[in-house]
Amino acid sequence: MTISKQASPGELGFEFGAMASACEVRIAGLPQKQASLAAQAAIDEVHRIERKYSRYRDDGIVARINAGAGGSAIECDTETIDLLRYAATLFEASDGRFDPTSGVLRRAWDFGRKIVPSSEALAALLPLIDWPAVELGPTSVRLPRVGMELDFGGFGKEYAVDRACAALLAQGVRHGWVNLGGDLRAVGPQPDGSPWSMGIQDPRDASRTIASLPLSVGAIATSGDYERYFELDAKRYCHVFDPRTGMPVSYWRSLSVLAPVAVAAGSCATIGMLLENDAPQWLDDAGVPWLGIDHTGKVIRGALDPDVMA
Repeated sequence: MTISKQASPGELGFEFGAMASACEVRIAGLPQKQASLAAQAAIDEVHRIERKYSRYRDDGIVARINAGAGGSAIECDTETIDLLRYAATLFEASDGRFDPTSGVLRRAWDFGRKIVPSSEALAALLPLIDWPAVELGPTSVRLPRVGMELDFGGFGKEYAVDRACAALLAQGVRHGWVNLGGDLRAVGPQPDGSPWSMGIQDPRDASRTIASLPLSVGAIATSGDYERYFELDAKRYCHVFDPRTGMPVSYWRSLSVLAPVAVAAGSCATIGMLLENDAPQWLDDAGVPWLGIDHTGKVIRGALDPDVMA
């Protein structure tokens, strides 16, 4: 998780809940009324995206696509088709590790009950994880087998961050940031031109940070094993699943990535988690600054210049 470590004079904070996360818009350099209107526009955009793409709602486009699995193609608007094309790019870039159809695994994994599913339960779901079988057309998508599902969880929240920032910029905001559950993007520096100071949370101690990064524009996103997990017999099981096995990954405690936009930062962080010990080379080849804590607790700064986003 990424957190702001300081407040600037005249900075206004607007807290709200969305996507099962604590969220915040911070704005500086504007009168309170204008800042409030701008923040509301950003918050409204976040809620719009949640209604449309959340896998937990039955009235959005994702629910319609999933309900139609095994049937006819579902017509989609341009925004949805663009996101599906982006998902296809992530699948190819990750050599299939990032699979938007892997959300079906949550049928077997119950983090509340803290039970590891049987190999038979996972084997029954793995045939439904098959992004190459998805039929994506210019204006429609079809899931060819009954029981298949699409899940935008790997980049949906970060996409909402970017859309919220676009709403702020359209309202004249030039100093501030949006934080959705630890995925954060700045639209501009503090009014005096100095960067915001962002802390990366220790994945084993929420009360402390392991690094502080300056951020004026751009995004930081973190993926890790510490927000949704359970421990059983001294082993930690997190919510990031390898689509080839149905089992959680275990190499990284957390990975934080910096990028110009949140959707890129979040996608790279998730792919890094999925690639496990191959992540450093992949992230370096992608040209993104990153910071990771591996399973031993070692902190690794991958091509991370402390001033890279300042």
